[in-house]
Amino acid sequence: MTKPLCIIFDLDGTLVDSAPDLAATGNELLRRRGRAQVSLDDVRSMVGKGALVLMERMMAATGEPATREELKAMLPEYLDHYGANIAANTVPFPGVREALMSLAQREALMAVCTNKFEELSHSLLRQIELDHHFGVVIGGDTLPIRKPDGGHVLGTIGRVGGDAARTIMVGDSHNDIDAAKDAGVKSIAVSFGYTDIPPRELGADHVIDHFDELIGAIDILME
Repeated sequence: MTKPLCIIFDLDGTLVDSAPDLAATGNELLRRRGRAQVSLDDVRSMVGKGALVLMERMMAATGEPATREELKAMLPEYLDHYGANIAANTVPFPGVREALMSLAQREALMAVCTNKFEELSHSLLRQIELDHHFGVVIGGDTLPIRKPDGGHVLGTIGRVGGDAARTIMVGDSHNDIDAAKDAGVKSIAVSFGYTDIPPRELGADHVIDHFDELIGAIDILME
């Protein structure tokens, strides 16, 4: 019997356009410290490695870089503000809901593997009503490792009951594609996410420009 298809998604910049809310929280913390604001376009290239790295990059872009101790002290403040406003302006990318429904009809296993904190990931998915599609959600704090370590992807596959040979990782950054390579699974990059590397230079097995291309790309990779 053929094992079920397993599709693992990154969250920010892949399933959802969360940059407006991430930028709003980061800029609020900068405002409290008397710093200039960072543009939304610049924030899009800073997202992908978690809250601490985002704040590190935003602080460095507006003056004296923050120390590791300062960043750790800022984290509760960041999480409190972001958690309270996590879905204020965050929406799924066009075609996401339809693509997930098509995969559900195929009885594919679906999971989220993100460097975002797990609790925040669950909260966001609930508020934008996507949570019911995913068997598991693995955050950046769920396992001892995180993307680009392939163990993050393999851990997700194990928890959702998938098979690496029948798994595809869908993401927007080198963290996602490098993690897929490290895990030995195929990958699809979206061209509209958050990356400072051109999407077609990430080394993914396939690149899509819209979620209505996802099912076709999956069929090609699973031939």
